[in-house]
Amino acid sequence: MNPGLTLAQVALPQSRAATHAVAKLATGVVTHAQWVRQVQAWCAALQQVPGQDVALYLDEPLAFAAALWGAWHAGKTPVLLSDVHPQTSAQLLPQVAACVGQLPNAIVTAHDAAVVDAVALQPLNMTQARVVLFTSGSTGMPERIEKHLAQLDAEVHALQSVFGADFAPPGVQVLATVSHHHIYGLLFRLLWPLSSGRLLGTHFARYPEELVQQLQATPSGLLVSSPALLGRLPAQLDWGGATTGLRGVFSSGGPLSAEASMHTQQLLGHSPTEVFGSSETGGIAWRRRAEHSDVWQTLPGVALRVLDSGCLAVQSPHLPQASVWWETADRVEASPDGHSFVLLGRSDRVVKIAEKRVSLTAMERSLQAHDWVKQARAVVLEGDGASARVGMVVELAECGWQVLQQQGRRAVGQALRSVLEGVVERVALPRSWRYVEQLPVNTQSKTTQQSLLALFNPVVPQPHWLERNTTQAVAELYIQPQLLVLEGHFPGATLVPGVAQLHWVVSLGQQAFGLKSRFADVQLLKFQQPILPGDTVQLQLQWHAEKGCLQFALTSARGAHASGKLLEWTL
Repeated sequence: MNPGLTLAQVALPQSRAATHAVAKLATGVVTHAQWVRQVQAWCAALQQVPGQDVALYLDEPLAFAAALWGAWHAGKTPVLLSDVHPQTSAQLLPQVAACVGQLPNAIVTAHDAAVVDAVALQPLNMTQARVVLFTSGSTGMPERIEKHLAQLDAEVHALQSVFGADFAPPGVQVLATVSHHHIYGLLFRLLWPLSSGRLLGTHFARYPEELVQQLQATPSGLLVSSPALLGRLPAQLDWGGATTGLRGVFSSGGPLSAEASMHTQQLLGHSPTEVFGSSETGGIAWRRRAEHSDVWQTLPGVALRVLDSGCLAVQSPHLPQASVWWETADRVEASPDGHSFVLLGRSDRVVKIAEKRVSLTAMERSLQAHDWVKQARAVVLEGDGASARVGMVVELAECGWQVLQQQGRRAVGQALRSVLEGVVERVALPRSWRYVEQLPVNTQSKTTQQSLLALFNPVVPQPHWLERNTTQAVAELYIQPQLLVLEGHFPGATLVPGVAQLHWVVSLGQQAFGLKSRFADVQLLKFQQPILPGDTVQLQLQWHAEKGCLQFALTSARGAHASGKLLEWTL
């Protein structure tokens, strides 16, 4: 089996034949020589940038890969933004020397042929070349993680040693439903294919219908997906006709349930290969349920042990220091030989509610044992101390939905609360419940703390204050798709109604300026265009105390949405 190139060699002109196919586009094949030329152009442009860190965000994976290697060969550290929301940009872009791709004031590649020709690419130093990524924020705010190229190279070659023979090129093309701006997509969608010689997939399948179309157009494909999509593939689509060329399926971001794994195998013809790990640890282990059931097999080079707490600790060349044990929060039962284990769940998250110590994990496990519940996630609401309370988000099973529809929320709530009465004291039981068809997940199949909390703040989006003084304030609002104000107002059209926008103005105006005013009139009111789920809007507020007037405007990258004046109620 071909072990593949090291990541230090991938972009060197002599590392592959000039005509070797890197990717297939609608316009034809992109050869290794053509891609290397793009790397040289980015290297030439980035060599002119002072400073070290360069922000990088490009949706198209082939262009992203060229910019990534161009940054490394220019001696820069690429910083991979997980999204392009204004809040993310405002937080991270002041820390970098330049931007590449779909970012403000982005630089472009060098166009002068003589300048590009002068770039002589040399093998990268894998202990000096680095990349910065961010965690998905599943337990809080995303954290910055820096990885050396040697760590990524070790993981790529571990994947190749285990799976390379099953998906040997030539002709195998990687298809993806996950982003390459996070570690899983970066490794499986870009680094491993470029090292092993597989074709990069140049499209992103957001929906099952798109995936069917891409599979139909791919004679030999390898799918890189997530539990969120695989567990909910619609059976009515033409999977039989689409999967004749599918060679295998990968899944990561969270364990795939036995039910979802069997569902995927029935539709796609392959038991998914699951990879267990994290942004911090890299890959730790893998399994195919059809072969291994619940048991995870360690990847080459990974050593494990079980701590006194029952949690897993690992040593791995995928870590910053391969000889140091990294302690995880995952409880496991390990095999005697130390090469496999069964996951038992996350370690307890213990919080204080009404002066009582409460295990959120224990509550989640108890609910998930109930026939009505598929998954449950607990969050702490309303700050700390005596004011704190537990909110519970429950993804109901089909029988749970039937009870909800037939008997109502009260019956479901009473039944589920009774399950928890033996787990926590009554005073600490969840006081707020949300029932969902599926837990909110991001593109990496992670359910983040922010997305769960948004379900309990369904009227006003969480403001990110950009400016605030006694007379002026500017807040950025990300319109979560879960906001309840989006539902039910306009059949067939999900948008923020005008009355909700006025409520936001009043609520955030009171928060910004400490107002206790009530407003009796609105003047010069204009609604120019709708606010839609996924929009990031900016709310500008001006308070004219002498007139009792709150002036506002709602805008986004698409332009103006609403504006007007609210007048204070007076006797």
